[in-house]
Amino acid sequence: MQFYLATSFIFPRSLRFRLFALCFVTTHLPLLGYIGWGAATGRIAWAEFLILTLATMAGAAGALLGIGALLNPIHALADALHRGDEPDLNRTAPTLPEVGDIISKLFAGVRRAATATRAQIDELNVAAHEDPLTGIANRRGFLAQLDALPTPRRRGCVAIIDIDHFKQVNDHLGHEAGDRVLRDFAARLSSQTRRVDVIGRWGGEEFAIFYQDAIEDEASWSLARIADQMRQEPIGTLGGQPITFSAGLCGWRGGPVTAAISKADEALYRAKRLGRDQIQRAERPSSQAYG
Repeated sequence: MQFYLATSFIFPRSLRFRLFALCFVTTHLPLLGYIGWGAATGRIAWAEFLILTLATMAGAAGALLGIGALLNPIHALADALHRGDEPDLNRTAPTLPEVGDIISKLFAGVRRAATATRAQIDELNVAAHEDPLTGIANRRGFLAQLDALPTPRRRGCVAIIDIDHFKQVNDHLGHEAGDRVLRDFAARLSSQTRRVDVIGRWGGEEFAIFYQDAIEDEASWSLARIADQMRQEPIGTLGGQPITFSAGLCGWRGGPVTAAISKADEALYRAKRLGRDQIQRAERPSSQAYG
């Protein structure tokens, strides 16, 4: 490391030319010695001197080409690491055979580190956007999926859903039963909605659905069908009665989705105040933000 730092003033932006400069000087030491001996003795054979000079320069040129070829994998690796927009080092850098030298070991080590880092990033991304209990998107993941939609698809209907009397489920049946109810309810929502719809756990016992390209009537019918199935094939019972849910709806026609979600949330709380186990729609939505 000290020698590397000490020689950094020689071609500071090119390791290849720095190595060539060092090779050029060292390979010309015999020639310099011959010149010194000839100057001291006065016996320089100019023909031999010319041949020796040309041979030395040819050797230095060959050393430059060889060093450049040996350093190509390092440069390719450095370029791949330097590009911040590259998603996968394994697809951007060349593959080296297992020859066992230092460059091969360095290359393999960086590949392993890049693969491990990519796996950790993927795991963190999943953890940040997925609810670990139900396996569906969490609030951040739900909003991220909506933000990723192209403009023509940013229209439909948003529903905020709350499992009725869920605290009593935990209090009377236990938290394990409560977790099972949450998992089963998420599975019920997933099985009763379309692939284009977005489902997420909004928090606690609340869930969110975005019905893409749907009007409030269509979203209401879908939720009513799920509610009826919850009564006919309950995911659990409380006091001998099927566990039900309340929901609030609001159309969304582009613009900030948080405004539509807020209106749907207000409709949800109105449904709960009116006795639960029902679906309410947002009151007087703005024509610019909601349907």
